[in-house]
Amino acid sequence: MIDLRSDTVTLPNDEMREAARDADVGDDVYEEDPTVNDLEARAAEVLGKEDALYVPTGTMGNQIAARTHTERGQELLCEVESHVYKWELAGLAQHAEVQTRTIEGDERGVIEPEQVRAGYVEEDLHRPGTGLLTLENTHNSKGGKAISEEAIAAAAEAAHDLDVPVHLDGARLFNAVTALDTTAADLVEPVDSVMFCLSKGLGAPVGSMLVGSEDFIDQARRVRKLFGGGMRQAGIIAAPGLVALENRARLADDHERARRLAHGLDDVAGLDAEEPETNIVLVETDAHASDFLDACEQEGVLGVPFDDHVVRFCTHWNVDDQDVSEAIAAVKQAV
Repeated sequence: MIDLRSDTVTLPNDEMREAARDADVGDDVYEEDPTVNDLEARAAEVLGKEDALYVPTGTMGNQIAARTHTERGQELLCEVESHVYKWELAGLAQHAEVQTRTIEGDERGVIEPEQVRAGYVEEDLHRPGTGLLTLENTHNSKGGKAISEEAIAAAAEAAHDLDVPVHLDGARLFNAVTALDTTAADLVEPVDSVMFCLSKGLGAPVGSMLVGSEDFIDQARRVRKLFGGGMRQAGIIAAPGLVALENRARLADDHERARRLAHGLDDVAGLDAEEPETNIVLVETDAHASDFLDACEQEGVLGVPFDDHVVRFCTHWNVDDQDVSEAIAAVKQAV
């Protein structure tokens, strides 16, 4: 079976398994796990921020950020198809207890500065005030679009002019870095906090990083504990994350395979595959998405539905060139 559902299905390699076995560990709640401490320091260094916090999942990282940045009852601005709003079980309402004001971004999911200013609510006797702007890069629902440094900076500047902090959901941040041929530090410099996943394209079995200022991370650590995310000898799972963090350069291979996959599927009658920018391929199908995916599974290929007639395929490090060729042939047979 060629599993193209997500880059979360990757299996840890031997180096990661050995790192987990040999990890130097301690109690992370007491900040005494040396491997976790090393991972947090390395993540902060790569992103050019002061500090970082290891969290079990990207969703928890986003929710911790929202809770830390805001006061209960404030409004949060986000793109209408953003992951933090669409795919996190209304966590913003349940955990941060904020009211969400959505913005319809452009076809790439970009929020323009004037939209930030229009969505802003000033606190007064009757209105709660805007407490946070969240951005996303790459934008999952838009097909893994890599949002430019200029677009991130423009939206962040508009928010900061209004004294509103900015959090970036960078679950696939390094896919954006690779596609834009920039550095992570440059890409996230305008924002106040960033979450990125170790367990997607970088291939770690578990974990994400929340990065920001020392003061922000001090507060976020308390919220992680509140959310049940305080871990003990977590170095066993952090050690593969350190290995994964050095896998950034290989993401270009995933992007090239995604392009090959898209070109191959676009040649199949009844399919229209969008040219990918990163490792996500969105395919419009004449058949209903569920029927199409059922047929693909019968031929040995897995994907996920994105809309009634749109499916997503995602390349990752457990998918090689031969898998891409076989997947194209299998999908053609399914159609």
